[in-house]
Order: sequence, then C-alpha cells, then structure tokens
Amino acid sequence: MQLTIEDVRKVAKLARLKLTPEEEELFVDQLGNILNYVEQLNEVDTENVLPMAHTAELTNVFRTDEPKTSIDRREALSNAPSTDGKYFLVPQILEGA
Repeated sequence: MQLTIEDVRKVAKLARLKLTPEEEELFVDQLGNILNYVEQLNEVDTENVLPMAHTAELTNVFRTDEPKTSIDRREALSNAPSTDGKYFLVPQILEGA
C-alpha cells in the first residue's frame, strides 16, 4: 500500500500531532513500511492455528498455600521503636484522626 502525504496529515490530525514538512515526508516512508509489513502478515496461512490469549505459555508459579505458625506478638513487637504492648505505635500522618 502506497501512503501519501495527505494520509500522513490525516493521521497526524486524528492524533492531534503537529508535524513539520520534513516529518511528514519521513513518516510517509516509515508508516508505509509498517503497513507493508502488516500486509505481509495478512498473507500468512493461519488456517490450522488455534486462537490464543497470549504469545507465551504461562503457568502458575505460586507455591501452594500451607498454614504455618507465626511469631507471637511479644516477639513481633520486640524491635519496634514504639509500642503499647499490643500494637505498633507510629506518628499520626493524617489530620483530623
């Protein structure tokens, strides 16, 4: 497909781009090359190719969720700079609370 400067101007207008005359000339070739490549892809036989959602095969890499014992409250609070014995105490960061 041969692209014209008018085609480039129309695409630029739709994209709300201001192009210089030099850029318009440059994009005639570049966009034309892209469209030619897409045309080549349209010629590929995909008759026996199944549709796919992703180009790479994805598998779940997460481990199984197994319950484990956690540390007790006293140990969790032992390195806290400030605590009331039950919770971490932190400076207020929101006003009005």
